[in-house]
Amino acid sequence: MFKSTWRVAATCFLGLLLLAGGTICAQQFDPTPEDQKSAQMVCQLVHRFHISQKKIDDNISKKTLERYLESVDPLKLYFIERDIQVFRKFEKELDDQLLRGDVKFAFTVHQAFLERVRRQVKVASGHIQAEHDFTLDESRIANPDHLEWCKSAKELDERWRKRIKAELLAKKLDDTKLPEAREQLAKRYTNVKRFAEQTERPEVLQRYLSSMTHSFDPHSSYMSPQTREDFDISMRLRLQGIGAALSSEDGFTVVRQIVPGGAADKDDRLQLGDKIIGVGQEKGDIVDIVEMKLSRVVRLIRGKKDTKVRLRVKTAKTGETAIYELTRQVIELKQSAVTSVIIDSGKRIKGSSGRIGVINMPSFYRDFDAERRGVADFRSAARDVRKALDAFNKDGKVDAVILDLRTNGGGALKDSVEISGLFINEGPVVRVKELDGTITPHRDPDPGIAWKGPLVVMTSRMSASASEIFAGAIKDYHRGLIVGDETTHGKGTVQNVMAVRTSSPLNFFARKPPGALKLTIQQFYRVNGESSQERGIPSDITLPSVINHMDVGENSLDNHLPFDKIPAADYDAVSQINPKIVTSLQAASRKRIGNNAEFAKDRDAIKKFLERKQRKTISLNEAVLRKEIEANKQSDKKTDEKDKADDKTSKTPPVFRDDHYSNEVLQITLDYIRQLKQANSAAK
Repeated sequence: MFKSTWRVAATCFLGLLLLAGGTICAQQFDPTPEDQKSAQMVCQLVHRFHISQKKIDDNISKKTLERYLESVDPLKLYFIERDIQVFRKFEKELDDQLLRGDVKFAFTVHQAFLERVRRQVKVASGHIQAEHDFTLDESRIANPDHLEWCKSAKELDERWRKRIKAELLAKKLDDTKLPEAREQLAKRYTNVKRFAEQTERPEVLQRYLSSMTHSFDPHSSYMSPQTREDFDISMRLRLQGIGAALSSEDGFTVVRQIVPGGAADKDDRLQLGDKIIGVGQEKGDIVDIVEMKLSRVVRLIRGKKDTKVRLRVKTAKTGETAIYELTRQVIELKQSAVTSVIIDSGKRIKGSSGRIGVINMPSFYRDFDAERRGVADFRSAARDVRKALDAFNKDGKVDAVILDLRTNGGGALKDSVEISGLFINEGPVVRVKELDGTITPHRDPDPGIAWKGPLVVMTSRMSASASEIFAGAIKDYHRGLIVGDETTHGKGTVQNVMAVRTSSPLNFFARKPPGALKLTIQQFYRVNGESSQERGIPSDITLPSVINHMDVGENSLDNHLPFDKIPAADYDAVSQINPKIVTSLQAASRKRIGNNAEFAKDRDAIKKFLERKQRKTISLNEAVLRKEIEANKQSDKKTDEKDKADDKTSKTPPVFRDDHYSNEVLQITLDYIRQLKQANSAAK
């Protein structure tokens, strides 16, 4: 029955391809017995260890199908509706196939995709050489979320015509001559075809099995033996080469994190959400990387320390294209370590009086290897924060502490617990739910408080995981004020990497590494019982920020685990924050922000960003698009000039920039100090 079904499927695929003018290539690869064993093992591990304890059933089967088609053709540029109808005939069968290790569906779809790519690249070549009228008032759908599958090959070719026209127009607006633009696009689509044809069998399996694991949650994924072998290097260098964490979205390489102390951070031009569309070395051509696999992009970007790499970037803020030259470097631990400074508020805010200790913490780092070896002075974020607090206490005249976590993506759980303990006397900091439902508390290991005074914690949508553990503890204990974006990232889960061994004799004698499954196995809970998952830690006071409106949080990811609650822990909150204080501070901050010209510019930038984000189409009229880009450039130029001026006048930019945002946090902190003094006086 099964073989018969697949004969029908193959006939349908062949018929569809012939209707579109394609041909079936005899050269193809099929899954191996090891692929079958890998699929079975992945299914067993997911079923046994995933935190949700969900079964691989028809619901997962449907999600797997949609995720796989989205990963193969994210921009809906190759398949048409009739293809999709054939694929969907198996939407309730994939779970059963996977459980018995059958992954033929993945390779059948991949083979159909290759034929589509060959056809559409020929179509693209024709449109590249054709004449286009850039004075016409026509547009194209830019956001793939609003795209439907084309109903026919003719409709698909029209989509390609507008795509090529838009790409030629973008190059024209970047002052690229038309012959050169055509040459560049011809190379791009030659590479698209070449990269598709160079896809190896393990890559197909990895994409398919990851589509299944992503149906459980966005952080669970399968790594082929080849990817596993390169895992540590690729992940590390993705952060070390230029100091940026990248992701692949809809065929584009997108900047998801700027690592403090790295080349991109020091250069200060590459920003969150920017799309890298080309990579070049110090000399030679810039290689077009649109639709290139992320692993290949990383190989182009990484390189030896002190060598240069050129990035062609489409900016998230304005949509314009720019070329940034960066010098590769290794990020030393000290560059990502805690830094601190004491700021005299009177030098920044006229008429104010106060000394504020600021701690900038880029990550919750810990030298586990040195700790295991018994090194007495091993490095950790907790130890460095304690040193900074000791220095503030020794100074004797520090009125409050600001702890900046805006770029902190997380790190060691142990350090998040220890640092939380520096600000509370004793009690639980976070609780972890195990697979069997057991709740394990992580308590402050050291009774006593390193800093008893007012505390303000700065967060953003980039503050994730361990940052959210700390911010959640401070909030639940009413120990300090949370200021920043509306909420933090919302990642409240723990992943573990498990080997996927196929027990093949060939693997043993060849010493090939096994594949691996990165699986979500635990979930964090605050002491008040709420999970930090999905919702993050909300701020007490929200400040205007473009990042606050970007789709960078957990809740923007497909199939993310939902927020939930458990009973609250037994803990003793203090009284350094209450609704009355927060309401008063919010009102004062809103009034200042409303009268601040720089925040007015921020609000304008947010408005423009939201307009671009919400619109479904983009104009293909040169005059309209040029006017929009020029307006964005002027606005961005003013912001850049102000930032450069601030950097020149600021004595401590690496710790706490002297700009309107930081100074508003200083003002909030000063108000907070006064509110606490008044509350204490009233209590007495």
